[in-house]
Amino acid sequence: MSHTAEIIAVGTELLLGNIVNTNAQDISQALSAVGVNVFWHTVVGDNPSRLREALEIARKRADIIITTGGLGPTYDDLTKQTICETFGKPLVFYPEILESIRYFFEHKAHIPMPENNRPQAEFPADCVIFDNPVGTAPGCAFESDGVHVLMMPGPPFEMLTMLRRHVVPYLRGLSSEVILSHDIMTFGLGESPMEELMREEISRMENPSLATYAKPSEVRLRATAKAATAEEAERMLAPVVEKTVAFLGDVVYGVDVEGLEHTCFQLLKDRGLTMATAESCTGGRIAERMTALAGVSSVYRGGVVSYWTSVKQDVLGVPTETLERFGAVSPETARAMAEGACRVTGADIAVSVTGVAGPDPDERGTEVGIVYIGLATPSGTFCRSLDLGKRRRDRIQDLATNHAFDVVRRYLTGLPVETWRR
Repeated sequence: MSHTAEIIAVGTELLLGNIVNTNAQDISQALSAVGVNVFWHTVVGDNPSRLREALEIARKRADIIITTGGLGPTYDDLTKQTICETFGKPLVFYPEILESIRYFFEHKAHIPMPENNRPQAEFPADCVIFDNPVGTAPGCAFESDGVHVLMMPGPPFEMLTMLRRHVVPYLRGLSSEVILSHDIMTFGLGESPMEELMREEISRMENPSLATYAKPSEVRLRATAKAATAEEAERMLAPVVEKTVAFLGDVVYGVDVEGLEHTCFQLLKDRGLTMATAESCTGGRIAERMTALAGVSSVYRGGVVSYWTSVKQDVLGVPTETLERFGAVSPETARAMAEGACRVTGADIAVSVTGVAGPDPDERGTEVGIVYIGLATPSGTFCRSLDLGKRRRDRIQDLATNHAFDVVRRYLTGLPVETWRR
C-alpha cells in the first residue's frame, strides 16, 4: 500500500522568517527513502485554531501526518493538546516519562526540573511514545480512522535524533514497498546542460527513475527504484548507475558522497599525499570545508588566507615582480601562491585561489567573476582560468571553492586540470 504524508511545522518563528524550516527537508528525504510520498508541506503559527484547521485539511488528504514543534513547556506549546482535541484522543499522564524528564534536567542540565515541564509527560491515549535522549520533549505516534499522526519536537537536532531512532522504523513498518536511491554527484555541467544531455534517458525511465537536482555550484542525479525488497531495488539500480556514470564521464566525482571535499580527502588518503591551501577571494572556504571532515589532519597541512597583496608577498613568497607586472589577480600569481603554500607547509600539493568576487572590479579593472585556480604538484604547477560572470559575491566564492576541489580531484585521478566541461 502506498502512503501519502503531510508535514506540518508549528511555530510562529517560522512564519516570521526568524528560522529556516530545515526539518521539512530532512523529514521529506527520510520519508522518500522508506516509500512514503510527501505531497504537502504546511507551516502554521502557535495558534490552536489555525493548527486545528490545518489538521482537519491534512486528515482528509493524507494518511500520515507528521508535526514538528509545539511540544515544549511554554504556554504557546499547544500542539499535543490541539491534536488530541482534533482527533478525539484524551491526554494521559505517564509518571515514568516525567521521571525521565526530571533525570534529564538533574543529571544532564544539572538544574532542578521546572514544574511547567510536567505537561510534557502527557500523551494521547494508546500512543507509541518516542523518547528524546537529547532534549526534554518526547514525541509520539497514534492511529485514528486510518490516519497515522506522528509528533516530533521542533529543534532540528532533537528532531533528527528522533526521526532516525523512532520515526523511520515506525514508518518502515507501515509500507510493504522499499524505495532506494543512489546519488550520482557531478561538477562541471550546469543543471540546464545536464538536463538537456540526459533528457531522453530520463523521459523514458519510470522504475527505476532518474532525476536531476541542482545543488549549490553542482548537479546531483538521483537514481531511484521501488521494489518489494532492498536487494531487488539494488539489482534494479546497479545498471542504471553504472550506465549513467559511464555516459557522463569525468564530470562525475562520486556516487553517494557528500561533496567534492570528501572525494578529495579520500583520494589524498589513498595516494598518501598531503595538501595545503592559499586563498584570497574565497576567504578560507576551502580550508573550512576540509577541516570540517573528521580525520582530515592526516592529509591537510594547513592554509593561508592571503587577502592583502602584502600577505601574498611576505607569507607566501609571491615575487614582487610578479605582483607588479601581472597583478594580484592573475594566472602567474595563482601559480606562485600555490607554490608558496607548498613551501610554507611542506605539503605535497597545494591549491590556490585568487580572483574578483565583487561587487566591484579590482584596482586594475579586472572584472567581477574573473578567478584563477593554481595547483602546485610534484609534476608541475597548473592554473585554471575562470570567468564566472557577474554573479552574487557569495555565489562566486562558492563556485570558485568547488573549482578548487575539482582541480585537486582531477589531478589526483589523472585527468586534465586546466580544462573542464561547461
